[in-house]
Amino acid sequence: MHRFAKVVSSMRLAGALSLLAISVPASAQSAKGASSSPILHEMNAAVTRVVEKVSPAVVQIRVTGYGPAGEGGAEGQLLTRQRTIGSGVIVDPTGYILTNEHVIRGAQKIQVVLPGTPGQEGAAAGRQRVRDARIVGTAPSIDLALLRIDATGLPTLPLDPSAKVKQGEMVLAIGSPQGLASTVTMGVVSASARQIDAATPLPTPMLLIQTDAPINLGNSGGPLVNVDGVMVGINTFIVSQSGGSHGLGFAIPAPMVRFAYDNLRKYGYVRRIEAGITAQAVSTGMGAGLGLPRDWGVVVSDVAPGSAAAAAGVRPGDVIDAFDGHAIDSLPALTGALFLHRVGDPVELALLRGDQRIALIVNAPEAKQPTDLLADLANPDQGLVPRLGILGVDVSDKLRGIIPPLRIGYGVVVAARTVEGGGIGLQPGDVIHAINRDRVESVEGLRQAILATKPGEPIVLQVERQGRLSYLAFELE
Repeated sequence: MHRFAKVVSSMRLAGALSLLAISVPASAQSAKGASSSPILHEMNAAVTRVVEKVSPAVVQIRVTGYGPAGEGGAEGQLLTRQRTIGSGVIVDPTGYILTNEHVIRGAQKIQVVLPGTPGQEGAAAGRQRVRDARIVGTAPSIDLALLRIDATGLPTLPLDPSAKVKQGEMVLAIGSPQGLASTVTMGVVSASARQIDAATPLPTPMLLIQTDAPINLGNSGGPLVNVDGVMVGINTFIVSQSGGSHGLGFAIPAPMVRFAYDNLRKYGYVRRIEAGITAQAVSTGMGAGLGLPRDWGVVVSDVAPGSAAAAAGVRPGDVIDAFDGHAIDSLPALTGALFLHRVGDPVELALLRGDQRIALIVNAPEAKQPTDLLADLANPDQGLVPRLGILGVDVSDKLRGIIPPLRIGYGVVVAARTVEGGGIGLQPGDVIHAINRDRVESVEGLRQAILATKPGEPIVLQVERQGRLSYLAFELE
């Protein structure tokens, strides 16, 4: 048994003995109190050691940009400079840092505050170092982003893809809630694989670690560690009516974090497969009406014609029993299995069809990224906007199925960036709807509006990114 676990067990025993204190003499109670003191000191020392091990690798992330002041609506005529604070964890000594994608979404400038001397305050805060950060890649589907700063020899918190937790295990959350850097909270794992389709703000359902360790605004992107100081997850969001901690915090499990990190560092995005299967959760009524072998789990509702799944023999109405050897009992479980599948490896699929269990191999190809499809549609001669450093495509029906439905039905989609536009903040997939409150309806219109702007004059673009409207303010030289 781990030393820290022994301390916890001893504390439970001490708590049980305290219930007997009512019927024992005062002298015995005094003796009991004296014997419990070393236990508390040992537990205190154990927690302190974990914090000292982890804290040097936890950073504060400051994000600045522009946004509408108050409830300005979609047109947002009044702008204000906005600043948000999140957390991150150094995973490589050469400056690679993981955080949540929502922390840096729409950022104009990202800064990383490296911690001072662990366990010190006041003067140590003045020795904190601030570094500008750049985005290496993002994985919005699981709310992860990889940043890099120019630094070497940094303390790190390694990523162990085998790190897992059990319900009831003690964990610590470290981050910058409300901007208070290097804040430590402690609790237990409430659930090791929580399915929260309705509550999660993530775009796809997935299994998350649930903890009652107090997590507040600003903790996003910080690590969740066990009593050995091993990172078991990245804190991502809370469920709260007031915005404060209600003991319902959630973290992305370490195996998903490690898989995403390897992809983001190498490609800038997470490579995924395209099997051609559409699936949905089985309800009691669905199971009975379709004559399925079970009234729970996941059923194939559609198989794309000509897809790898169709070629392998998958049919609508098949119940997915296992994916790559992992049992599938919910839609988030299938989402996680799909996410962790490596491109190039065949999918081992186990299906229930009537009273038969069928094993199939699906040779699924890599899913083409929407930005790749956009770049294919863009015409370098007609779509280039040199002063912005982008290649754009007019919003039209030909983009249907490549980009999600838009809040505003006109604009220019950023298909790719050029070297000249690296500092502006536009990303492939962004949609430019307006420039200085004037509508943008075509690449040519955007190009002419930019050409008419004199050096030093302010430019504010209204940009839609992943279904959210924001403003991007800058000046051109």
